[in-house]
Amino acid sequence: MAGLTVAAVAWAGKYGLEAYQTFKLRPATPRLRKFYEGGFQPTMTRREAALILGVRESVAQEKIKEAHRRVMTANHPDAGGSDYLAAKINEAKDHLLGQTRGSGSAF
Repeated sequence: MAGLTVAAVAWAGKYGLEAYQTFKLRPATPRLRKFYEGGFQPTMTRREAALILGVRESVAQEKIKEAHRRVMTANHPDAGGSDYLAAKINEAKDHLLGQTRGSGSAF
């Protein structure tokens, strides 16, 4: 009985090592893109805004705000990002939240 147990453990170890070696040799492929990599359309659509922020078109407002904060942190002009990209990111957030330019609260 002990001999069968030792043989089973050895066989499982051999199989595990072979699987690990195969896993290490696989090509590295990105699983998901973190950010939208396409060009911009002349008029922003809801789909394009969702792609820029990396969310679905029908997502809760709090998720849109979290995604905006994450993308803006990576592309903020004060941290070396582009003013144009920051404007597009803000436009995408406003478009998904249904806000228009100048509709913010008064001071």
